[in-house]
Amino acid sequence: MQSTAEKLDLSGMRLVVDCANGATYKIAPRVLSALGADVVTVACSPNGKNINDGCGSTSPHILQSTVKALGADLGVAFDGDGDRILMVDHNGEVIDGDQLLFAIASARKQSGQLHGPVIGTVMTNLGLEKAFAGLAIPFQRVAVGDRNVLAALKASGGILGGESSGHIICLDRTSTGDGIIAAIQVLEAVRSSGRSLAELVAPMQQYPQRMINVRTDRKLDLDGSTVIREALEAVERALGAEGRVVLRASGTEPVIRVMVEGQNDAVVTEFAEQLASAVREAAAAEA
Repeated sequence: MQSTAEKLDLSGMRLVVDCANGATYKIAPRVLSALGADVVTVACSPNGKNINDGCGSTSPHILQSTVKALGADLGVAFDGDGDRILMVDHNGEVIDGDQLLFAIASARKQSGQLHGPVIGTVMTNLGLEKAFAGLAIPFQRVAVGDRNVLAALKASGGILGGESSGHIICLDRTSTGDGIIAAIQVLEAVRSSGRSLAELVAPMQQYPQRMINVRTDRKLDLDGSTVIREALEAVERALGAEGRVVLRASGTEPVIRVMVEGQNDAVVTEFAEQLASAVREAAAAEA
């Protein structure tokens, strides 16, 4: 950890750190304080039952209000086991994993420390892909899951990848996702740029994204359904290059995930509902 942040000086920065009453509750505040930051802690009192309970990266509302109330520079939220983070800027706005990946990658590109493609997943926001294209940063998508991101990094010679959820892998710093190391990479980017976190991620325009989970009683053949195929083709034609559609079966529960993203929130919502209806119709036909 020391070698990862040996030149980072956070003196003068006030950080709010939400450790989700989990694994990072001791080490994260200690590391950031040792780097010079004025650290205010939230959810750093685990009792064996309160991990991720209304706190951490899955529930950032307390972090948001605390950052705003204290006038802090930013907030950092870990999940319970410490492998994921999200941040909150000085305005109290949540900065998700895609935006954090942009902050790290753009800073490394500028300093000449970015090698190989950045790896995201099929769920990574289209805005990140377009922002990377504008900076001539190669980008690849893989299936959802940190192990898929890691495998692609090793195969491509890349060093940086992650998921929207905040699972970020900096392969030249560690061999797996580590929230503290990811946080340090973002803080280094903030410090080296001389800008706020909000300013650092501003060049990335996040596209509106709508997700609908459609429950199914049995495995559904997404590729073999005429109803789904026709609905999918119609939506993809309408979106063109300014949107994306992802239909996939969940690996953890009996649902089909329908994701649509594009430039207009209302249009995205309408298309997602159309596709969800097609999936329900196909599921009913196979029941």
